[in-house]
Order: sequence, then structure tokens, then C-alpha cells
Amino acid sequence: MNANLYTLFEKRFSQDDSQCCIETFAARRYSFKEVGQESARYARFLTGVGICKGDRVVVQVDKSPQALFLYLACLRAGFIYLPLNTAYQARELAYFLDNAEPAAVICNSSNYKVLKELSRKSGIDKLYTLKADGSGSFVDAIEGTEPNFKTEKCAPHDVAAILYTSGTTGLPKGAMLTHENLAENALALHAYWGWREGDVLLHALPIFHVHGLFVACHCALLNGSKMFFLPTFNSADVIRLLPESTVFMGVPTFYTRLLADPGFNKVSCRNMRLFISGSAPLLEQTFEEFNERTGHTILERYGMTETGMNTSNPLNGERLPGTVGLPLPGVEARIIDEHGEQITDGSVGQLQVKGKNVFKGYWQMPEKTAEDFTDDGFFKTGDIAKCNPDNGYISIVGRSKDMVICGGYNVYPKEVESCIDDLDGVNESAVIGLPHPDFGEAVVAIVVLENSAELAEQDIIGSLKQSLANYKVAKRVFIVDELPRNSMGKVQKNVLREQFQMQVEW
Repeated sequence: MNANLYTLFEKRFSQDDSQCCIETFAARRYSFKEVGQESARYARFLTGVGICKGDRVVVQVDKSPQALFLYLACLRAGFIYLPLNTAYQARELAYFLDNAEPAAVICNSSNYKVLKELSRKSGIDKLYTLKADGSGSFVDAIEGTEPNFKTEKCAPHDVAAILYTSGTTGLPKGAMLTHENLAENALALHAYWGWREGDVLLHALPIFHVHGLFVACHCALLNGSKMFFLPTFNSADVIRLLPESTVFMGVPTFYTRLLADPGFNKVSCRNMRLFISGSAPLLEQTFEEFNERTGHTILERYGMTETGMNTSNPLNGERLPGTVGLPLPGVEARIIDEHGEQITDGSVGQLQVKGKNVFKGYWQMPEKTAEDFTDDGFFKTGDIAKCNPDNGYISIVGRSKDMVICGGYNVYPKEVESCIDDLDGVNESAVIGLPHPDFGEAVVAIVVLENSAELAEQDIIGSLKQSLANYKVAKRVFIVDELPRNSMGKVQKNVLREQFQMQVEW
């Protein structure tokens, strides 16, 4: 049996291969037959230039159908696909090339000069460009290549992709995801979210990340569904295409921007079946406002680079704001206290998960891999969570690295953020810990106000004193126009710590 992930997709493609698989923003359509042919041509060309099964292929390109064909080609040929955020710059790219030792690099035009020099230094002689419009030296090079390729046989534990973590605490780590990891997670999501005949995915996410590639694309490919492939998120474009779609996946920022558009309403959502949110916490305010505006309840789920998706609110059942739902079928989850004992009373602790979705380990880091797994095979996610003992729903409180220890007491930022976010006039907040001469660390809040709000620092601190123990109360509050976020909408607390450590005065 061939465990190559592509063989699973191929079995699920529409039986009528003339059906549309991808429709671009410019209304260019690609059928399932073309997807198969193009991925075969790409795989045939790359193997022809000497790339072998198990070799790494680094890809830093803009979103396009051709970028998806390239990913599928790497699967088919048994290469290890290594997508990189298009925002990465020279220093970061140098690290990735040195660490991954790829056989080939395919990039967009804007980083070509940088990668040409880095590739030369690393001894990489296969460097191609692929532009957002589908042109580039790579496409030129495959001209005339026959669309015939026999998909490489892969074992379940063969590595299909390496995704680097964000590296907010030290150097990025390459998470090795196997064909089995990706297949098991895709099958679980496809079933749990009730994908059905006729579903159409409105795809506005980037595809260098778990969310856009391994969740969104995988589910659509497994279902033989059409994808509207938008190059980036734009609320007007999304609203225009919603009536022709049934499923939409986004980060919380997408939903807040849709709600800010007066053209977004029940009429535009009339054909929609499911809205899914992930990659960053969804504010309860956004959850409630979205339901009121559209009649739809956003389904929030939780995952990470090393595991794909771990939990989800149910398709049929109550979707609770502030939670990420229940463990997916095939996933075990537990919450552990500081002594390694499982917590069952709803208290806060460290979240650990286990299942076939969990990655093989970190590339070139066996010691770090061993450190992050327990003796009984659970992966230490690094997330702080709690589980409601009555219904089993899990809530993510924060990251262990973001926990603030004030005067010896643990402060979980999410608890303080929730209190601040509930205040009239507050749009959103982020809580961090900064060095303090007396407490070791002190709680500091960074707050974004609504347009007409006039809240001051002491107003917010005074309100917190009414609802939290004193050690949890922010010692300082800074008002800003916006919070720094990465490409997937996550607030970059490391950036905030660096920025405000220089500004704070006690």
C-alpha cells in the first residue's frame, strides 16, 4: 500500500475530472485533470534535474495555483516540502538554508537576489523563481515536460513537509510532518466538519502555513471541492464571493474586518454552511457580534505547527465562545499540573496531546524532540489550558512562555485580557510581563481602544482592581493604535516585550 498523501487526494478528486478545482481571482479555472497533469509535470521536471526522494525543497513564493501544484508535485515525488513565509528576510533565510540543506530553492522575484547569494554560499545550484501570476523561471524551465509521473511510494512515517515554528523564543525549529500525520488530520477534519457534495471553499489564507495549506486545501482536495483562490484577504472580494461559497476559514482578523464592512450581512451569507476560525484566539465580542449580524455561529478550533489540528468545537452541538472545543477523533488531550499529575477539576495547567497527527520530531534537533515528549508519548504543547469538567470543552489560557510570575504568583495573561476586553471602549488588549525591581515581573497591559473611547490608564487599572486579585492587576497600561501581529494574526508578544521594556517606568 502506498501511504503517499497525494494518492489519498487523487482517490477523492471529483469523478468527473473536468470539474473545477481552483478558480482564481481573475476567474481562471483549473480542473482536477489539470491539477493532476501540472503536478505530474512539476514532479517529472524536478526529478529529472536530480532531486531525489527525501530531499528538501525550499519554497518561498506568493500564493498561486502554481504554488499549490508545486506542493502536490513534491508530495508525489517523495520530496520534503519546506514552505517559508514570504516576509522572511536575509538573516532568517540564511538560517533556514543552512539548517535544512535543501536540494532546490523556488522563490518569488522580490527575494531572488538575496536567495541567489545565499544559495551560492550554501552550494545550492537549483534556484528558480515563481511569481504570483504563475510565471517565472521555474515555469519556463518545465516547458515541454510531459505530464506523466508515477507517484513515489512512501511509508506512513516518511516526512512529507517541514514547517518552521515562529521562533519567538530562540531559533526556529523545523517540525517534521509525515504523510501519515497529514493524512490522519485531514481525514479527521473532513469528517468532523461534515464536508459534503457541493461544498465550495472560499480560500483567502496564505499557503505557507498549516491553516491555509494543511487544513483548508487538504479538506477541499479530500472532498473534491472547488476552491475560490484569493491571493490575499480583502473584505470586498470575500463578500462578493460568499454567495457562491459554503465554507470559509479565517483568522480572527478576517472576521473583525468583515464585521467592519457594512456590506457584510445575512444576505451575503445566505449560501454559507460553515465559518471556521483559528490560528489566534477569537474574542467573545467578535463571536457574539458575528452571530447577531449573520445568524451564523463561528466554529473555533485549536492546532499548532507540530500537530495540525487537535481540538474543535462541534459541527452539530453547542459552539462555546472562549473555548476551542473537544479533542478531535483520534486525538488524546490532557492537562497536567506542575507535578506531572493530570488535572480533572477544571484548574489551569499544561496541555499535552497524543495521536497520529503529532509530528515525528524536530529536524536536526533530537535532544529538543526528546525534551518535548513525555515518557508515555504525549507532546508538550507549551500551551496553558483548562478543561471544563462538565462538558469536556478545552479553553486555551495562554502560552507557558507568556505566563507572568509576579511576586511568586502565576498570572495567566488571558484572564487579565478578558477583563480588559470586557470594558466599554476597549477594542482588544495584550498582557505581558516585564522585569520589576520588587516583584521580579509585573503585569503590563497594551490596549487598543475603540475610535471614540477616552479611557485612560488609571481607568483601566481601577476597573481591574474591582475584579482581580491585586497581583494580577496591571501595574502599567499603554494605549496604542494597533497590536503587532504575525502573518497569521497572532499577537507578537515578544515584540511588545522588547518595545515596552525600554519605555516602562515603575
